[in-house]
Amino acid sequence: MGGVPDARLLPWTGSEGKPCYLLSDGTGHVSRVADTVESVQLGMADDLLDHVADMLDDDRRVTYAQLRFLLARMSEALTDVRRIAESRGARLPVPVREESEYNDAPALPCRSPDPSVGQ
Repeated sequence: MGGVPDARLLPWTGSEGKPCYLLSDGTGHVSRVADTVESVQLGMADDLLDHVADMLDDDRRVTYAQLRFLLARMSEALTDVRRIAESRGARLPVPVREESEYNDAPALPCRSPDPSVGQ
């Protein structure tokens, strides 16, 4: 209590498509709204996966328009799920380890997924 609040990536963007963040302890109204939105987004992605499975199992021909519509919705769902994963991953606690725990581990190269890092 009384510490610095964590920044949470919200499951929606601002008017210009930029990320929205909430500085909070995670117990307020906006946090609960964000939790609800995330739950709805994950449920919609799950429903979409079921729909895709049904379409793939159907022996009837799928039209170009149906595939285009489906891919557009899948792109939206994947964007939502990725944002949720990033938000939740950023809020995971970093484990504190003793220095001796690292001494026995082999040194592995580490690359950032962001190509601009380390340049």
